[in-house]
Amino acid sequence: MPVSTRRQRQHEEHLAYRLHGCCYLNITYHCTLRCAFCPKFNGSWEVQNIDLLLTREPQADEVLAAIGDSRNDREIVFCGLGEPTLNLPVLLDVARTLKAQGKRIRLNTDGLANLVHGRDVTPELAEVVDAVSISMNAQDEVTYVRHCRPKQAGAFQAMQDFARRAGEQGMAVTLTAIDGLDGVDIAACERIAGRLDVGFRRRVLDVVG
Repeated sequence: MPVSTRRQRQHEEHLAYRLHGCCYLNITYHCTLRCAFCPKFNGSWEVQNIDLLLTREPQADEVLAAIGDSRNDREIVFCGLGEPTLNLPVLLDVARTLKAQGKRIRLNTDGLANLVHGRDVTPELAEVVDAVSISMNAQDEVTYVRHCRPKQAGAFQAMQDFARRAGEQGMAVTLTAIDGLDGVDIAACERIAGRLDVGFRRRVLDVVG
């Protein structure tokens, strides 16, 4: 069997992985940001010793098969080291199926889906997603751009607008920022979350998963 085929099959085994009583779904390797602190830009696609590198975009039926028995999962989390909303049709299909089974669904995202897709996708997400955790990562645009290195202009404001819209759609929204990144003011980040009427959570640098 060719090496490339063996690698692809190995990666398919990690479309779903379990941590902290939750089932995490890894549905894309693409990302909107190029965060300097992200493991994949430092040569590693591993989270808690789980290899999350994908060689292609999985389909909904593959993701559902990878989940298997989810009866003991506290919630289902779309996460991975890519940006889940870049594979939006699969995200929505999988979440719709799981929601019909009574599962709680959370999305971990950079909050740039509306910017990337050119439309407000929060109403679609709200139909199947209960909670959204958004990587805010900085209190101002200059610091955000330095650390997150977005591919599109206007990302910092677009992320905040997404958070506001997601909250208005009824999803439980939490902004997060990493304590330990140079120049990041955690208290200022929390104040922005307050102005947007969403939750806030402090993360710790180099702690992934």
